[in-house]
Order: sequence, then C-alpha cells, then structure tokens
Amino acid sequence: MTTRKIVVSALVSALAGGTQLAQATDVFRLEGFGAISRGMGGTAVAHDVGPAGMMTNPATLSLMPDGDQAMIGLDLVTTDIKVTNKATGESVSSDTHSNNRGPYVAPEAAFTKRIGAWSLGVGAFAQGGLGTEYGNGSFLSRATGGLATGLDNSSRLLVLNIPFAASFQVNDKLTVGGSVDAMWQGLNLDLLLGADQVVSLIGANRATGSLVGVLAGIPGLSGAHFSLTKDKFLASGVDAWGYGGKLGMLYKATQDTTLGASYTLKSQMNDMEGGATLTAVTAGGQIPLTGKIKIQDFQMPSHLDLGISHRLTPQWTVAADVSRVFWKDVMKDIKVAFVADAGGDLNILLPQDYKDQTILSLGAAYALNDSLTLRGGLRFASQALRSSTLFAVIPATPRKHLSAGFTYAFSKQAKLDFAYSHAFKETMDNTSLPNTSAPIEVTHAQNNATLNFRYSF
Repeated sequence: MTTRKIVVSALVSALAGGTQLAQATDVFRLEGFGAISRGMGGTAVAHDVGPAGMMTNPATLSLMPDGDQAMIGLDLVTTDIKVTNKATGESVSSDTHSNNRGPYVAPEAAFTKRIGAWSLGVGAFAQGGLGTEYGNGSFLSRATGGLATGLDNSSRLLVLNIPFAASFQVNDKLTVGGSVDAMWQGLNLDLLLGADQVVSLIGANRATGSLVGVLAGIPGLSGAHFSLTKDKFLASGVDAWGYGGKLGMLYKATQDTTLGASYTLKSQMNDMEGGATLTAVTAGGQIPLTGKIKIQDFQMPSHLDLGISHRLTPQWTVAADVSRVFWKDVMKDIKVAFVADAGGDLNILLPQDYKDQTILSLGAAYALNDSLTLRGGLRFASQALRSSTLFAVIPATPRKHLSAGFTYAFSKQAKLDFAYSHAFKETMDNTSLPNTSAPIEVTHAQNNATLNFRYSF
C-alpha cells in the first residue's frame, strides 16, 4: 500500500471512529483546535494552523501550502475537579467511577485540497463537552434529611462538529471562506435534586406538569433523581443532530502582517431525546418511573473572532485573537421535558443564566531550524457562569490557560504537531437553591495534551 493510501485510510478510520468526550475549557468549548493552535494559546484567526483552521476561520485554509493535506490526531484531557460541602467539610472528587468517564479522549481528523485559488476541506472534530463522575456514595447522593440514596451524580456532554469548508483567495490581499457544519451532540446525566430543590423549582414555576402533583403528594418525599445515561464508549442517554456554519476572511495588511475575522453561527440542533428514569426518593424506599425525556433547545453559541498575526523575523511569529462568545443567548435555562411510560409529564427549567464571554488569546512561534518549530501561548477568558446557578455536575469554570508545543518535520511531507495546555485552578461557590441544596465550593483545573500527524501530497 502506498503512503498516500495509508494516510487516507487512517483519516477515514478516524472520521468514522468513536470517542469519549473532551472536557471543555471555555465553558463547553475546547480552547483551540489542532496542536498548532493549542500550542499558541488557541490563536487561529489570522495565521496558518493547518487543516484544523476550518474550525475557527475557514479562510486560513488558503494560507496552507499548495497540494493536498491529511491530518489525524487526538486530545487527551485529565481533569482535577473537587466539590466541597461548606457546611460539613465533606468533599468528593470527580474520578473514573464508570466505563465512559475520564481521562477524556477526543478526535481530530481532516483532509484539505488546493485547486487554484480555491482550498477545500472536510473534517471531524470534538468541538467541546463536559464530564464529571462523583459516584453514588458522596454527600451529593444524599437527599434532604441526610438520606443516603446510592444514586449516581455524573455528567457527560459531547459535541461533535463535521465541517465542510471552502476558502477562496480573491487577490493578493483578500481571502474569504466559509463552512457548513453537520453537528451531533449527546448527553449522559445523573442528577439528584433534594426535596428543598424540588419545592424551590415548583415555587418559582420552574416545575410544571401532571407529575408535579404526584411528587408533591408522596409522603415523606426526600428528593427526585433523573438518570439518562448509557454506560458505553460513545452512546449517550439523549442525543441529537443539527447544523451550524462559519464565515471568515483574511486581509494581508503588509508582507508580514495579516488580519483576520470570523463569525460562527449559533447552532441549530434538534431536541436531544432518549429514555430516562425519574426516581422519587423517600425514607421508605425509592419509586422509579421510566419514560422518555427531551433536553430542549440545547444550542452552541454564536461567536465573533478577530485576530492578527505578525512575522517579526524569518524565525519569529506572534499572534493575538480576541473573541466574544454569546452564551447569554443560548444558556438561560436547561429545559427538561419528561413523559412517563405509565402516564403523566414533568417539565423543568433548570436556571443557568450564563453571561457572554470575552476571550484574549496570545501566541508565539519560533522556527529553530527547518525541522523544529517551538510554540507557546496564553489564554484569558471572562467568567460565563454565575455562582448562584452553578451545578456540581456542570463545573465549566476554567478561564486561564498556559500552553506550549512544537512541530517536528520528518520531511517536507510528514509533520508531527504536539501541544500541552494547562487550565489553572478556578474556584466557585454556590449557596443558592434550586441548583444546590448544600452550600458547595467547586474547584476545577485540568491538563490537555494534543497530538496531530499531518501529511502533504
């Protein structure tokens, strides 16, 4: 088999293969795509980051060398998440208590082709996600009154993006690009709400439906537990397909300075649907109700990205991006609709009330020689989550990152890219109903390693 056939075969396998989720670091979004971008703080709007550029600014595909290029790779993410009960001092760490939780692995695969002024590409990338696993024996699994339930508290969100991208070089200075993206997202969730949380939701008119009266009428109700989880490598309790897209441009201001801009459209995802179990918890036992559940209108946000790159010397390149992510438009509430097999329905609005987020990314690259390029970067983001609506199972709080990476060229055709990114520990408290019963403190830090292999032909 020729080298070209081997590379193409590996790419197809990666596109079709399964994966676990990646723990996102800009809320539910990864902080960069591909090891080149990740090693430079996630900058990708105005410089060549290889085929992964189609995930941020499709116009950057025109910055790549002439010819075809294939890329395969993966992210490996390890998290350090701890939740502390501030009233009792108890704590629990997110760990591998089940088959489909961390360390998390996400795919990156793409193929690009240059045809004259056109550059075309297709890829498959984990756009982001979330993952926690607290087991079933911590204080998070105790209902109101201190009743131990033995029920899990965990989460797993995966968002997969499959862009079909194109870039067109209008003239020596201007390039435009865009993509149409197929998107898939899946969610596993195990969540225990204490009776006080249930009462708070009902009192705020955030819990409606015929099952509200049923739950309220159960003697000695201590809590309610939702379980919509498949303990599989990729399968999720609820999932949905949808689409999105991006528009981008580049402008070569000088021979050494390039300006870039891109806009990612708000996703258009169908409701995530699947089977679930709602369990009423009492001191006398547990009453499970099986049924169908929908997570309604769960979307990824639009965002605007502006960037600049400048070649200081033939060896040194620096880049900076500023992004505005419009979380407020998509994460006001998590909308849950449950219909029991035996009859009855329950609709819940779990408050989130995210804020729009501003992100500054800084990166630098140094070409040590023809074979080795070194990179480094920083990334700073404003906090999108509010402490009053923080869930222990959704601790998407990190906002400061330090990264480093390199590219090693085995030849002009074959290159290996590596990046390491560290998300510094972020701490957030929540003492407010309905999203927590006990006053909690959540700390979250993580490490991310990204490895890509690129081959040009």
